[in-house]
Amino acid sequence: MPSITPFLWFDTQAEEAMSFYAGIFKRSKVLSVNKAGGKTMSVSFELEGQKFMALNAGPVFKFNEAISFFVAVDTQQEIDELWDKLIAGGGSPSQCGWLKDKYGLSWQIVPNTLGRMLSDPDPAKSGRCMNAMLQMSKLDLGKLTAAFNGE
Repeated sequence: MPSITPFLWFDTQAEEAMSFYAGIFKRSKVLSVNKAGGKTMSVSFELEGQKFMALNAGPVFKFNEAISFFVAVDTQQEIDELWDKLIAGGGSPSQCGWLKDKYGLSWQIVPNTLGRMLSDPDPAKSGRCMNAMLQMSKLDLGKLTAAFNGE
C-alpha cells in the first residue's frame, strides 16, 4: 500500500528544524539522521503520528504559502501554545490562523469547531463567524463562538 510523506527542502537547517518541531508537538519522535562527511544530509521524524522527511539541499528553493500544515485543535490553550511556540525565534503571524515559523514554513492553527461554524446552514451565523475570523491573526475561539452566536 502506498504512503505519502511530506518532504521538506531546507538550506542547511533540516536537523535543527526537526528538533524544533519535535520540541513543540507532544507526540513526536526522531526516526533518523543521515550524515555524509560529518554534515546532516537528511532527517526523518514524526509529529502527532504524521511522518516527515527533510533534506539539506541548499538555498535553491524556499517555502511559500502554497503549502501549509493544518493543525486542528480543540481548545484556546492549544491554539495559544502551538502558535507561540511555532512563531518563536523569528516567525511571523499572518491572517485567519496562519503563521510562518522561523524557517519560512506555513502553519494553520485552527479550532476543530471552526469548520462547523463556517458551514452552518444559517448564513447569518456563519457570516458573523467568517467576518470575525477575517479580523484575526491568531484565532480566538471565544470571539469566534461569540460572533457565531450573535453575542
